[in-house]
Amino acid sequence: MAKDKGNYKWILVGLVWGVALLNYMDRQMLAAMRPAMQGDIHELQSATVFGYLMGIFLWVYGFMSPISGVLADKFNRKWLIVASLFVWSGVTYAMGLATTLQQVYWLRAIMGISEALYIPAGLSLIADFHDNRTRSLAIGIHMTGIYFGQALGGFGATISAAFSWHTTFHFFGLAGMAYSLILIIFLKEKDRDAKMVLSDKMPGNHRKSLYKVLALLFSNISFWMILIYFAVPSLPGWATKNWLPTLFSEGLGIPMAKAGPISTVAIAASSFLGVLFGGVLSDRWVVRNIRGRIYTSAIGLALTIPSLLLIGFGHTLFSVVSAALCFGVGWGMYDANNMPILCQFVSEKHRATAYGIMNMTGVFSGALITDLLGKSTEAGHLGNGFAMLAAIVLIALIIQLSFLRPKAIEYVD
Repeated sequence: MAKDKGNYKWILVGLVWGVALLNYMDRQMLAAMRPAMQGDIHELQSATVFGYLMGIFLWVYGFMSPISGVLADKFNRKWLIVASLFVWSGVTYAMGLATTLQQVYWLRAIMGISEALYIPAGLSLIADFHDNRTRSLAIGIHMTGIYFGQALGGFGATISAAFSWHTTFHFFGLAGMAYSLILIIFLKEKDRDAKMVLSDKMPGNHRKSLYKVLALLFSNISFWMILIYFAVPSLPGWATKNWLPTLFSEGLGIPMAKAGPISTVAIAASSFLGVLFGGVLSDRWVVRNIRGRIYTSAIGLALTIPSLLLIGFGHTLFSVVSAALCFGVGWGMYDANNMPILCQFVSEKHRATAYGIMNMTGVFSGALITDLLGKSTEAGHLGNGFAMLAAIVLIALIIQLSFLRPKAIEYVD
């Protein structure tokens, strides 16, 4: 497929950047606004209950991710993105109306379904519009939207302190629904292989095609290695998203209204630098060395190891914030190269499905660590939990460097 050579490929990145921001802002807000909400929904005072609440989103999101990937490979990705954004924004608005824990559980589950539709569609659309000369940078710029969304979500506690947690959910929900209308006008789908589209419309071919795609992916040992390398670093990735504000607040004695913004902005700002640096470095390195993207990602993972130790065992604001900044840079370099690395092992026809499966493994890892760290918080050992994740990341780094050996810059059937 010929790649788009006009400016629209960068306009596309800008449009989905906004979706990524809203995607992570809406899911991050709950972690920062827990103290405000627990005055009305008393069950949220329990860290274990809160861990279950965060976990239900992740389990539903994870189960939906492969389905979302299949849908993105089969249907118009523009409308999947628009529908996904509109529904989860409606859920965000409805969160402001919730009065019981059961209602919040159901809303988080619905949000998991709707938000899962976005990532495979969004990333595969960017990958299709960009070739190997700009793909990592484009994905990296998109990821900065995620980090800004996390940072804005961290300000949820500050905004709710000035107004109310109900008003905060209402405002951001309405903002997302309004943005979905903008996407209807400006977002475009990339023309795909006509033969593939026609064959998929033939009766009975959907099921056969899906079985064939899954068999193709899971018979590839490199794809199994990608799943492991993607899932394991997701443990600290989700740990920082869901529990770093709590660690800052309880470990350093900072009110959540300050701890939320400090922790999320530190991660977001440094990750922003990491994805930009990692994207540019990877796009240039892969031209000279076919494993350039893998080496760039490995450097990023290596930076997170000492960071996790210092986050877990640090006792001063300076040390913990410094560690969070280092973690963010490393995470950004890693994050910018996940889809580009996948493109070296999977053809464009199956990228969304493959990324959906990858996302499922990463999210299930997130659900597991969210639950475990909730129990660690109750026991007063949250810092130790973060530090132990450093050893797990080291395992992923070894697997990545030992087994991921692409044969081309971009895989073609």
